[in-house]
Amino acid sequence: MFDGLGQQAVIHIVVNVFFIGVTWWALQSFRFDLFVREPKGPKAKVLMIIVTIAIAQLVSQFFLDYLYSSQMLKYLWE
Repeated sequence: MFDGLGQQAVIHIVVNVFFIGVTWWALQSFRFDLFVREPKGPKAKVLMIIVTIAIAQLVSQFFLDYLYSSQMLKYLWE
């Protein structure tokens, strides 16, 4: 029972870190300087980090929900 929980935790951590990296990489092309007063300042960097985490959380949650739901389909025919 706990063995499966450990595997799910590892998958969850890896997927979250992966999508944080992908989101950070993708947001590098976004022009934040049009929306903030000081694009090189610490507030703009914190905003970039918060936006990255928020978007990555949404994307990784969608991916994990899809993954877990597709794994549950095998119980439909049992």
